[in-house]
Amino acid sequence: MTILKPTRSSPIHTLLHPRDQARELSAALIAGGIWGLISVWRLGSPSWVGPALTLGLLFPPLVLKWRADRRLYGTPAMILSILLITQGLHSIEHAAQWVQYHMLGWPARQAGGLISPLNSEIIHFSWNMIVLGLVIYLFAAGMRGFWMWLLLLWAGAHSAEHVYLFARFLQVIGELQAAGLPLDGAQGLPGVLGANGWLAAQTSTSAGARFLCTIAPGFANAPRLDVHFWWNAGEVLLLLAATQTNGFLERR
Repeated sequence: MTILKPTRSSPIHTLLHPRDQARELSAALIAGGIWGLISVWRLGSPSWVGPALTLGLLFPPLVLKWRADRRLYGTPAMILSILLITQGLHSIEHAAQWVQYHMLGWPARQAGGLISPLNSEIIHFSWNMIVLGLVIYLFAAGMRGFWMWLLLLWAGAHSAEHVYLFARFLQVIGELQAAGLPLDGAQGLPGVLGANGWLAAQTSTSAGARFLCTIAPGFANAPRLDVHFWWNAGEVLLLLAATQTNGFLERR
């Protein structure tokens, strides 16, 4: 089955190439930055308006770039390009949260990244289910290799963490509603890993959990923000490795 045309370039370079949208993407970045600054400093808009506006302006040229990818290399390549770019943008958000929390000293609830309204349990759950679905699609389309197998396992484990978090979120929402209390307390709950998480709670009764938390203390004491920073970093690194090494851009 022919999926993609052969290429002499690095697969990552090929998939990230802007095609004929370089000027449009540059203009969108500049315009989004300028209008973002004006909206925040002059109009008093929330700080997340600038990054959100920039993303909105980037979307049309990115869609045209991805349509060109599909025309040149096929649907799986377009999907892989979408995943690379969106996960890259998502990583910027995680990096911003890390800087806000560790370098600026913001409380965890305020370290919401560049677009804080997206820092919600529903968004996190939906995003990771979509990412897992795309990874499974690429695997089924023929993307194979050692790193792809690791990516599939990592994305599955990451998604399982978010399934647990979303289930806890729904449970706590129900409890707060029944008690007539504000629902804010359901956001940012600990997950399987990290401080006050499920694994940390098992250390008092499980020798296996104690061993894991002894050799990797972060499993039991890392803040949630750090846990998901590393979940995402591992996913992106494995995605890059899988893209670069498995020959998916070669004609079959």
